[in-house]
Amino acid sequence: MAQKNTSDSSSRKILVTGASGMIGAGLCNALINRGDQVIGLSRNPDKARQAQPTAEWYGWEPTMGRPPAEALDAADAVINLAGEPINQRWNDEVKDRIARSRIKATKNLAEAIATAEAKPEIFISGSAIGYYGDRGDDLLYEDAEPGDDFLADVVVKWEEAADSVAESGLRVAKIRTGHVLDPRGGLLGELLTPFKLGVGGPIGSGKQYMSWIHRHDQVGILLWALDTESASGPVNATAPNPVTNKEFSKALGKAVSRPAIMPIPGFALKAMRGNEFGQILTEGQRVYPRHATENGYEFKQPEIDGALANLLRG
Repeated sequence: MAQKNTSDSSSRKILVTGASGMIGAGLCNALINRGDQVIGLSRNPDKARQAQPTAEWYGWEPTMGRPPAEALDAADAVINLAGEPINQRWNDEVKDRIARSRIKATKNLAEAIATAEAKPEIFISGSAIGYYGDRGDDLLYEDAEPGDDFLADVVVKWEEAADSVAESGLRVAKIRTGHVLDPRGGLLGELLTPFKLGVGGPIGSGKQYMSWIHRHDQVGILLWALDTESASGPVNATAPNPVTNKEFSKALGKAVSRPAIMPIPGFALKAMRGNEFGQILTEGQRVYPRHATENGYEFKQPEIDGALANLLRG
């Protein structure tokens, strides 16, 4: 049974890392709009301040050390969204940045919280469905075992770093995010141009599952996890209706009124993105958000057709 939701409580002070990113910026706007005070951490606080002057900004290099102690002063909660983008050509240096920007950054946050005189009550940590690895048609809930590839190993260690925050007495929720649909960036932003030109289509066989989430539901689940006492441990942040890549391509073609019949072969992906990340793009996970749905979260966009129509309207 869902426990008491505290979204109607008085204004709170929320520290957000990765606050100037695509998801972080949307979350900060939502927090401010509902009356919370936002403290943002950014590598470039001056630039971030121009984009969101209502927030209070501090500079932080996530892998270099703890955030400024004053940023944690009187914070009621910490939401950790820092992380190097994975959507790039991988080599050893890039993979090291992907791992350190998540694992080391979260360890640095955990150490700062452990030594803070007045500790927050809640720690919401970013995570990813890459935890599960390539799992074919298996329907995956939060209690599924982790995969055994590079991304799965990174996410396991990332979550272990987040779990260490619980030793300081905080409630910890780990938000395993799928493909966040937003035309301004990410997977959808990258696919829009070829699909609008009529040269889009499935990736590889198209049989691999895509567990997706509308940008508004991504922010919604973060707010729900912040406000809901029963939100702890791993939380799948994916729409309740995952689709295959072929189904997604058909829906996107329909949304932009163009055919979507030109598949992108796996070997072409590897040529463009490198063998390892190109292979990742042909794999997938069929993920269901059981923890969120059973504890009271209601999706605004549960179906892919409606989500794409909403995002691409006008």
